[in-house]
Amino acid sequence: MTDSIMSKAATMEIPINSNGDTGTLPEDDSLEQDLQQVMVSGPNLNETSIVSGGYGGTAEGIIPTSSIKGPAVRYNAEFNKRIPVTGLGSNMHHSSSSSSVTAEEITRGVAVEKLETVKKWGLNTYKCTKQMISERFGRGSRTVDLELEAQIEVLRDTKRKYENVLRLARALTNHFYNMVQTQHALGDTFADLSQKSPELRDEFGYNAETQKLLCKNGETLLGAINFFVSSINTLVNKTMEDTLMTIKMYENARLEFDAYRSDLEELSMGPRDAVAMARIDAAQQQYQVHKEKYERLRSDVTIKLKFLEENKVKVMHKQLLLFHNAISAYFAGNQQQLEQTLKQFNIKLRPPGADKPSWLEEQ
Repeated sequence: MTDSIMSKAATMEIPINSNGDTGTLPEDDSLEQDLQQVMVSGPNLNETSIVSGGYGGTAEGIIPTSSIKGPAVRYNAEFNKRIPVTGLGSNMHHSSSSSSVTAEEITRGVAVEKLETVKKWGLNTYKCTKQMISERFGRGSRTVDLELEAQIEVLRDTKRKYENVLRLARALTNHFYNMVQTQHALGDTFADLSQKSPELRDEFGYNAETQKLLCKNGETLLGAINFFVSSINTLVNKTMEDTLMTIKMYENARLEFDAYRSDLEELSMGPRDAVAMARIDAAQQQYQVHKEKYERLRSDVTIKLKFLEENKVKVMHKQLLLFHNAISAYFAGNQQQLEQTLKQFNIKLRPPGADKPSWLEEQ
């Protein structure tokens, strides 16, 4: 039937008047009914094919329209319109909404976690400040380990004295370095005058040699003193400082332990209803946690103090022997003994102008 309709449409004549306007088509009731029937009961758009080639050609080159990707549409046969289907867009909108909700939940969870951390920190700071003020005014009790407190005080006093030794040794190094530089300049001046004063050539020459020898021995002594200063600096500002940092952590843990202990004692003396018992149980748990932390740090401090004392004796025995032998050999004019002292303690002197290591040594 479709072929007959198409043949009728192809053979119809369209009259055109003198003005170029199309004339009125003659009414054909049968053609109109056939067209309506084709539009209503026509083929499915998803199953139609696109034919490449002329009308009535072979079946080669037929492309099924169902394989063509494009926006989903709905065909309205009555009005001959294509209406886009919005189901896919709604799914994408729903997916993006779910992603945004998940991101908001994660952000909210992080904010709640940070708020809880700040809350715990504020409560802990309040309890520790209260305990500190109570101890200052003599109203609160504090946990005291008499033996450990005495050792800590001895360490702090020792550190102050060793810092003074380090300060004086550095001052000696600076002054002696200036003296060695002066001797070096004086020896060069004597050597120059010995060349320009023939009548005093021998006298200037003797003094030039003496100053050069003193300068050489002074540089050797400077190497020994610098090694002494470096070792004392490591002992004071690294080994002792590390132990004092652990002591500071121990003292903070002691303050927290006493704060939660006092809090538990206050709650224990109060009423014993259900709410109070729940608070007492929570306080007991916090007390146990801080008690374990306090005991652990106290043990760490005790061990570090023991090892520090052993290390201090070993280091200072070696450094004091070095300092004594080097100073005695220098002022006795015993160059051989001075060099032997540096070899004994494995001290290597840098040659002049080698203060800065080369790029190869830095690798």
